[in-house]
Amino acid sequence: MAKREDPGPSVKDHDTYEALRDKGYSKEKSARIANAQANDDMAPSKKGGESPPYEEWTADDLYERAQELDVAGRSEMTKDELIEALRG
Repeated sequence: MAKREDPGPSVKDHDTYEALRDKGYSKEKSARIANAQANDDMAPSKKGGESPPYEEWTADDLYERAQELDVAGRSEMTKDELIEALRG
């Protein structure tokens, strides 16, 4: 496999970042997870809040979440596409 470009100093745990990229995670998501794991104040391996799965959200709620995360093209997406974009 070709060597990836160094993600730079903003990524605190390069091994975790590379492992996540190898699994197909996006650069942004890999960096967020790697940095959370490198931060002693965070516990990313613990289950998050009690939010229901995206499939139980309304399309409007999904759109609002996509808007918060600045998901490009969200206004043209179906509910299933919004779910996929939010998980991506």
